[in-house]
Amino acid sequence: LDIQDGEFVVFVGPSGCGKSTLLRTIAGLEDITSGDLKIGERVVNDVRPSERGVAMVFQTYALYPHMTVRKNMAFGLMQVKTPKDEIERRVNEAAKILQIEDYLDRLPKNLSGGQRQRVAIGRAIVREPDVFLFDEPLSNLDAALRVQTRLEIAKLHENLGTTMIYVTHDQVEAMTLADRIVVLRDGIIEQVGTPKELYDNPANEFVAGFIGSPKMNFFDATGDGKNLALDAGGSVPGGQEGKVRVGIRPEDLEVVTAKPLFKATLDVIEYLGEATYLHLKTDNGESLILKSDEHEGYKTGAELKIGLAPNAKVHFFS
Repeated sequence: LDIQDGEFVVFVGPSGCGKSTLLRTIAGLEDITSGDLKIGERVVNDVRPSERGVAMVFQTYALYPHMTVRKNMAFGLMQVKTPKDEIERRVNEAAKILQIEDYLDRLPKNLSGGQRQRVAIGRAIVREPDVFLFDEPLSNLDAALRVQTRLEIAKLHENLGTTMIYVTHDQVEAMTLADRIVVLRDGIIEQVGTPKELYDNPANEFVAGFIGSPKMNFFDATGDGKNLALDAGGSVPGGQEGKVRVGIRPEDLEVVTAKPLFKATLDVIEYLGEATYLHLKTDNGESLILKSDEHEGYKTGAELKIGLAPNAKVHFFS
């Protein structure tokens, strides 16, 4: 994996896939068993964490409860004997960027979760590192605050232009923040690419099912070299032969009145305001989700005719 200078890279994958472990090896908090880790041109396998030029923001904030915001942010600089006026300049600049100037003399217990996280980010900024590492920094915040802080981190990257590596299990965070996304599974990198590349051209069924919300629908099919006959019914064009998995995203299916691809029974209706998700079951028992712009007229238990939407993209996996 090569991460370019100034790039915002996000590691995603299911729990236990190695996202945080990889981040911790970059920070120097875990030993590397093989291979080289370079920051710039320097191999840092045996370099102490404090000397790697990285700053890490943890999920748990990790603030000193007995110190004010100002002292929390300055503590790392004081440890390396940075001059007082330089510390003050850096702390004030970081506080201004993060809009926490009014909280500098408060204790962490007198701050909200979002404010504490900003202090933790501020503590990383004052070190002026070569690389910022974020380990699921928003998972302790409520939904509205998560969105707001996500935007603040995106702006921060724009302003500082420093390399940022961000770990999350939330693919919406990954899609909205990343220049490139690294999809991990069981310690293996499955695919690296821009959010658009991963969404439009997933390398395999795992990536296709992981990127996108709701996730891609998959169907068993058999190909004859010209068409793929879906087990659920109907066929789609495709030059594959033998057993194939067909992937179709929820927005690429629609309810039709004539010439359906297959029929399915409506199980659950999820109304989300801007769209409605229809959870369906095919006659052969396969589950799928259809994203519809229509909000009324559907009843659970009804049999619907399902076809491909105009300009639908169909994916094939071995």
